[in-house]
Amino acid sequence: MSRMKYLEELVGSILFCWVACGVSIAALVEIRQLFVLDAEPSYFLQYCFHWLLPALFIHEDNSNLNWISKIAGQPLTVVVKDHFVPIFSVCMTLHCSKSSGFEKGAMVLQNSILHFAEISESERDKLIKKNMVSIVSHILSLASCASDPIIPFFSRDTIARAIQTVVDGFLEMDDHCASISVVDKINIFRPDRVFMFIVEMHYKIAAAIHHRHRCHRLASIEVLITVLGHRAALSSTSNYLFNLIGQYIGCHALQDQCCCIISSLLKTFKNNPSKEIVGVLGEQLQFLVSKLVACCIPLEAEGQRSATVSSLYLSLLLELTVESDPSLYDYIRELEPFPEVDIFERIRNFHQDLCRAYSPRDHLLKIVKRSCNLPPRLLSWSLQALHKKLLAGETFQGGKTTKEFVDDTYWHGDGEIVHAVWTLVRMCASDDSSRIRGLVSDLISRVGIGDPHSVVFHLPGDSNHMHVHGPISHNGASEIMGSSVSEELLIALLKVLKKYLMDDSVKIVDITSQTLRGILSTERGQKAILSFDSYERSLIEVHSKGINSELVEKLLMDLEKKFKAEDIFLEKSTTWVTHGKTFEMWICPVVYSLVGCCTDVILRLCQDVVLLKPEVAELLLPSVVVNLAGRKDIGVNIQSLISDQVQEHIFVKSNKLIKSIQVWLNALNELRICYVLERSSGPLRKENSKHCRPSNFSSRSHSSMKPRDSVATLSAVTMSTSSWAKVYWLSIDYLIVARSAITCGSYFTSMMYVEYWCEEHFHGLTLGNPDFSNLEMLPQHIEILISAITQINEPDSLYGIIQSHTLTSQIITFEHEGNWNKALEYYDLQVRSEATAHMDGSSRTLSLTETQSFSQPHLSTSDDEAKWKPYKGLIRSLQQIGCRHMLDLYCQGLTSGKGQFQQDLEFTELQYEAAWRAGNWDFSLLSAGPIPQSSEQHTKTHHFNENLHCCLRALQEGDSDEFMRKLKHSKEELVWSVSCASEESTEFIYSTIIKFQILYHLGIAWEMRWPTSSFERIELQKHKQKMFSDPVIPTMDQLLWLNKDWSSMLTKSQLHMSLLEPFIAFRRVLLQILNCHDCTMQHLLQSASTLRKGSRFSQAAAALHEFKFLCVRTGEQGSSAYWLGRLEEAKLLRAQGQREMAIGLGKYILQTNRLDEEASDVYRLVGKWLAETRSSNSRTIFEKYLKPAVSLAEGDKTADKKSAERKSQTHFRLAHYADALFRSYEERLNSNEWQAAMRLRKHKTLELEALMRRLKGSTKGDKIDYSMKIQELQKQLAMDKEEAQKLQDDRDNFLNLALEGYKRCLVIGDKYDVRVVFRLVSLWFSLSSRQDVVNNLLKTIDEVQTYKFVPLVYQIASRMGNIRDGIVPNNFQFALVSLLKKMAIDHPYHTIFQLLGLANGDRIKDKQRSRNSFVVDLDKKLAAENLLEELSAYHGPVIRQMKQMVEIYIKLAELETKREDTSRKVPLPREIRSVRQLELVPVVTASFPVDRSCRYCEGSFPYFRGLADSVMVMNGVNAPKVVECLGSDGHKYKQLAKSGNDDLRQDAVMEQFFGLVNTFLQNHRDTWKRRLVIRTYKVVPFTPSAGVIEWVDGTLPLGEYLIGSNRNGGAHGRYGIGDWSFLKCREHMSNDKDKRKAFQEVCENFRPVMHYFFLERFLQPADWFEKRLAYTRSVAATSMVGYIVGLGDRHTMNLLIDQATAEVVHIDLGVAFEQGLMLKTPERVPFRLTRDIIDGMGVAGVEGVFRKCCEETLSVMRTNKEALMTIIEVFIHDPLYKWALSPLKALQRQKETDYDLDTSIEGSQDDYEGNKDAARALLRVKQKLDGYEEGEMRSVHGQVQQLIQDAIDPERLCQMFPGWGAWM
Repeated sequence: MSRMKYLEELVGSILFCWVACGVSIAALVEIRQLFVLDAEPSYFLQYCFHWLLPALFIHEDNSNLNWISKIAGQPLTVVVKDHFVPIFSVCMTLHCSKSSGFEKGAMVLQNSILHFAEISESERDKLIKKNMVSIVSHILSLASCASDPIIPFFSRDTIARAIQTVVDGFLEMDDHCASISVVDKINIFRPDRVFMFIVEMHYKIAAAIHHRHRCHRLASIEVLITVLGHRAALSSTSNYLFNLIGQYIGCHALQDQCCCIISSLLKTFKNNPSKEIVGVLGEQLQFLVSKLVACCIPLEAEGQRSATVSSLYLSLLLELTVESDPSLYDYIRELEPFPEVDIFERIRNFHQDLCRAYSPRDHLLKIVKRSCNLPPRLLSWSLQALHKKLLAGETFQGGKTTKEFVDDTYWHGDGEIVHAVWTLVRMCASDDSSRIRGLVSDLISRVGIGDPHSVVFHLPGDSNHMHVHGPISHNGASEIMGSSVSEELLIALLKVLKKYLMDDSVKIVDITSQTLRGILSTERGQKAILSFDSYERSLIEVHSKGINSELVEKLLMDLEKKFKAEDIFLEKSTTWVTHGKTFEMWICPVVYSLVGCCTDVILRLCQDVVLLKPEVAELLLPSVVVNLAGRKDIGVNIQSLISDQVQEHIFVKSNKLIKSIQVWLNALNELRICYVLERSSGPLRKENSKHCRPSNFSSRSHSSMKPRDSVATLSAVTMSTSSWAKVYWLSIDYLIVARSAITCGSYFTSMMYVEYWCEEHFHGLTLGNPDFSNLEMLPQHIEILISAITQINEPDSLYGIIQSHTLTSQIITFEHEGNWNKALEYYDLQVRSEATAHMDGSSRTLSLTETQSFSQPHLSTSDDEAKWKPYKGLIRSLQQIGCRHMLDLYCQGLTSGKGQFQQDLEFTELQYEAAWRAGNWDFSLLSAGPIPQSSEQHTKTHHFNENLHCCLRALQEGDSDEFMRKLKHSKEELVWSVSCASEESTEFIYSTIIKFQILYHLGIAWEMRWPTSSFERIELQKHKQKMFSDPVIPTMDQLLWLNKDWSSMLTKSQLHMSLLEPFIAFRRVLLQILNCHDCTMQHLLQSASTLRKGSRFSQAAAALHEFKFLCVRTGEQGSSAYWLGRLEEAKLLRAQGQREMAIGLGKYILQTNRLDEEASDVYRLVGKWLAETRSSNSRTIFEKYLKPAVSLAEGDKTADKKSAERKSQTHFRLAHYADALFRSYEERLNSNEWQAAMRLRKHKTLELEALMRRLKGSTKGDKIDYSMKIQELQKQLAMDKEEAQKLQDDRDNFLNLALEGYKRCLVIGDKYDVRVVFRLVSLWFSLSSRQDVVNNLLKTIDEVQTYKFVPLVYQIASRMGNIRDGIVPNNFQFALVSLLKKMAIDHPYHTIFQLLGLANGDRIKDKQRSRNSFVVDLDKKLAAENLLEELSAYHGPVIRQMKQMVEIYIKLAELETKREDTSRKVPLPREIRSVRQLELVPVVTASFPVDRSCRYCEGSFPYFRGLADSVMVMNGVNAPKVVECLGSDGHKYKQLAKSGNDDLRQDAVMEQFFGLVNTFLQNHRDTWKRRLVIRTYKVVPFTPSAGVIEWVDGTLPLGEYLIGSNRNGGAHGRYGIGDWSFLKCREHMSNDKDKRKAFQEVCENFRPVMHYFFLERFLQPADWFEKRLAYTRSVAATSMVGYIVGLGDRHTMNLLIDQATAEVVHIDLGVAFEQGLMLKTPERVPFRLTRDIIDGMGVAGVEGVFRKCCEETLSVMRTNKEALMTIIEVFIHDPLYKWALSPLKALQRQKETDYDLDTSIEGSQDDYEGNKDAARALLRVKQKLDGYEEGEMRSVHGQVQQLIQDAIDPERLCQMFPGWGAWM
């Protein structure tokens, strides 16, 4: 074939010479086999005609002309007309050549051609005109780079002249201007034609197989540039030319010619500069410069081979850099550093100057922004440049100091960088990206993991999940809905096609150009390019000639013909089979054959591209399938055809092409979305659809569909999904799809389809009945769920799924909890029982270890593999426990005993892991044969541990070759696996990132241990393998970077042990290899502490043991480090429950007393532990431990953070213990026993007095008796008095200690602020009559910063004004007012509103005066007014403006409205509207932080700029108004102004309580990592009856979603077809006497539908799961907190659900502290947990997540019960907070109608003194926090169990008030 190709290049010259020499043509036909194999003579002549005919014409060989027409079987006239173009072109060029014989050309043109073709001159001219473009193209192909070539080829000048002559007509040739470019009045060189000319040349260049021929072909490009002149500067033309030349500039023989072409292009640019050209050149710049630099370097080395050539390259380089246009500087900055070679000195200096102010960060972001549109060749060059820049500093030769370096590479927190890096990761999935994978690996390790506890892998700034999918995942195709491609998808498609215009393959460029021409001829195509910027558009628009339906029709006809000719059919299973194919080989034909059946024009036009480019095939597949699902007119049953093929070839265990499963899952999801959206397109969709937009991840995300459009399209299209049996159209069982989803790591998808299956199978959202039989087999759906759940980084779901107690399920639970000791026992059991189990044939084991690597999940494992699972489990358990020796022996035993085991890849990896962890570098597999390699798609990261072992060994020995090879290989393998991973496999992605960091640290360690002098390392590597004599031991300073990076990882991983532990082990091994003794010690101690905190006790103990061993070996037993290790040991003992041993060790450390700074810690800890175990008396604890701890800490004069923390801790510990003792003494002094003793003492005193009286008048004998009695009594009384005095003294002592300690604690630090401030305030309030307490308060005011009291400002202020005491210096009122005054001066915006509310304490509307619902305390009002008066001196203007704003809001709240205004917008009265901006007052519902410096400078809060012109009047007794407040930050703050019978102070206080509970939840690790939080909003009361509430944006009342605002629609209306309506249920419940039976009937006829909320609004499975999880957690947390504070009246309109996050928000908190029991129909449930609420939690219901989160929340609250009780105490005893319901309020809560009850009940206003019910309420809260239910003490688990039971108990629910909707 290559000979044929070679001859093809020469055939023109041969034929011309043949004719010139007069040899017969018949002889030529005889030797035709040389040119074309097996050709007929006529065919051969056709092949030769375009060269042969011109030759015969020029040589006037008439006889041969006639002979060949006879052989060809066509009349000569036809032959000549058919080949008019080549004849005319050659003759015309000959005519213009002015060489010998040139006149023959003119002869032919003027005579011969007319004669033979039998045409007139005008007909000839018509032919010329008609074929003008072809003629120009043909003339161009005759160019040669020789100066005097043999005809039919001509020199470049001749060709240029010929084209000029043809195009510009026979203008007077002599007087036209000297310019050689054409004038082109007839527009032959239109941009689209130029593009086609270049395509034709490109085909020819690509076809040439020898570089000599390529030179000639490139000559035609040179001519074209010359002829085009300024037109060459068009972006589409120059872009293609650069790209074309770029491919050949690397070829040595063509380099000079390519440089000349580039040079001439640059000249054109200089004369015609434009923005677009800068873009074109910029994108190519790095590639060109790198190539040119490479061209110069060998010349430099060879001693100037040729000065001229070298100067050509250099001058080009200068032209591209130093001498370039400044608009190009941005791109020049991105170039990699120039080599330090003399010839580049000028360029290098210029480049360095430019780069001074250019950060690598900007560089990265720019590259990534462009990367999506760059072909792989250009992208890899750009990235290499960036990589060199970024990482130059990290080897320590970069001239940078380590410190600078550490600072500027910390990009962990930079959202944009993280985004950019993951965009690059997604590009690494394509096959042509192998060059960039190694570079991307380093970038990932720099970025690190995000939030380690998030269930879905998020990118910062992303509203939703990241797509680690292939290059471009499909765009939400569901807008297509059987009709059309969405606009977003079309834009993404056009961007990809734009990239293919720069492809290296000319065929792809050609087909892309045709496809673009088709798409841009449609209306949709034209609309889509409007969204492109001018540069992008300039590259694409060339292919557009406006809307042209005829052209589209023609293209579609051609494609149809081609499609029928191709042998690719849907019915053929060969099309679908994946075995032995790469992804590209598989997907292209499949999608091609599917597109053939589509109706959509855009899809059909892409048919050819789909066959060549897997990226487009993957992009379009979902749209194609959705389009097919919408076709009704198709003959064959395409649905069953596709279903069968997909089920047979894709969703099967044997399919190893993971990506094929992934793309089909995406397609099914798109179909499912169509189904869901059609069912949910009820009236609700319109207002809320913005929340279901799943992602804003640019056009790359496969889920960026806008449901709004989908719905619009839905109505337009007649596609109905109602006939579908499955939600995804295809008739494939849900479990089959779910299983396959596990295989490719799409765990959430898998869970979603299992839930669909359960619904279909069990007719409801349930897992079916638990199975307690002896079978080891788990039900199929449970097995799939477990495989998914154990991989998703979520701690609780598993408990809701595992229902049985088989060995398998217990092992899974132990592993999930990290209880490896237990797992080990059970694996051992499994191995032992395996033999017997196999005889029954019922062994099917499944465990976490099985699902560890999703490339080889248990679902695709053979029985043989399953057999080895327990053995691997044993190995992994031993490793996790840290039994290295046992593990080593066990592996050896397995290898020798079970021959076939060593073939197993996973086993190999486990062994290598054990070897590197143990530092066993001699380890190698005792393998019998080679390990079988699976296909590339399947390996994923199987060799990580093997590679790591090799690298560490090479690092130890200095084997550079091995190290670099394995490191590179490992990085590339990992990047490939993570780029192909599903975005749903969070845990896999995270663990892989840790592996990248391990490899990155390895690379840096190599540089430290075996440093090289310069960049010559690569050269050295080529020559010899081992290049160093002695390794270098790095200094601590050099290790600074590694240490910093490690501590940053520690903070980021937040004790997520499964991520951290491998790195801890690696770092230990690495530091040992590097021989850094100090660092190793430090690391061991740190890792012991980390492992202890992460509950990995056995590993922590191992680290401590190694630490002690090292200390002893190096003789450092006495050092402070050693004693720190012993202290850590004591902490570990305590953590493991061995408290006595821990205390003993602590005391031992204190006796030897070698610690300086840490001594106070040891005293504090021992004191704390003794206090906890109560194993010593209080005096000892105080005097021996806690007080010395304080004095030691105070004695430390260093002012660093650590010392302050230590002081604050010791003070807190002391104060806390003293406080506990004070409380117990106080309880004792108030106890009944003590009261009885006091009564007895009183009685004895009276007795003594009586005896004394008798003594006086008694006889002498009696006197002795009386005296003895008296003495006895006096003794007893003295002892009693002494005891009482001692008790009281001790109590006062403890109180003073506590007060002083708490005060110091607040002064020093802020770690304990929440707990301390509340306790202090509580003590002040309860002991306000004691002078020492008041003195403490006054001292605290002086010393403590006031911001610490801001959370309690409302409670502090409400204690003001008991005038009876009068305000005298140093009494409680004086101190209180001083505190408030100081707070108001420091923090006016957080304090004055509360004071204004108090000052308005008597402002109650007349209508509401009669109600006994408001407490008015005039003393407080006066006190507040007086304080405000005093404050005017400090904040006069602020207070004035605040009063103004408060007035507006009160007027607004009390604004009278008519009944008919309800739910309408009403204009505001002028007096309210006319208020101008108040620049000193913050927007009252805006949250802004307390400024600790008390400055509150401008811009620290958004100030009030007025209200919107109209308000919305809401439905309700008091017609609350929704108003928009304009803030100075441009935001509109929605607010609810409310006035009525409800005292808003109650809501404000409850919100405050929720806020505090949130503090505790965030400070506790288990609740924090679950993100348990209660959503709060601001409530600001201005008078007892009026105030403002923050409107919770983006929420929907649960009732409105479920039954609609009119109570008969909503989700129940859409999905509960055939069910009763809510109103019917309510009526049935109201009228039926037998409530239990009625409730059951209602439940049977009203099915729950809440789970549809998540399916409708969160369309991607990952999003669906994440939001449902957030909902369940949120319901759990709010239920527990609501239960503790006795929150009632939780009907569905008082529960809001956030439509973006799915969290629940509770509103209307007026019924608290179990006042629900006081309602007419008492509420007997602890919280709302009705069927719909549970339905929203998914298939596990209340099990798993809900139960666990309830337990965690309750546990935190029980742990912090002291603090919470303090808070509630402060709340309940608040004299203004009247939370007990009056009888009137109780009635109003449950009235059916909305009319006002004013007339029906008149209440009497009685003086209300304090809260009479307070004590009872407090006691009940205390009981709940102590765990008492129904009088019995419960564990946390038991209490939650009881509460859930009560909440779902039908007996309780059926007794609820019907309006509460207990069935919903």
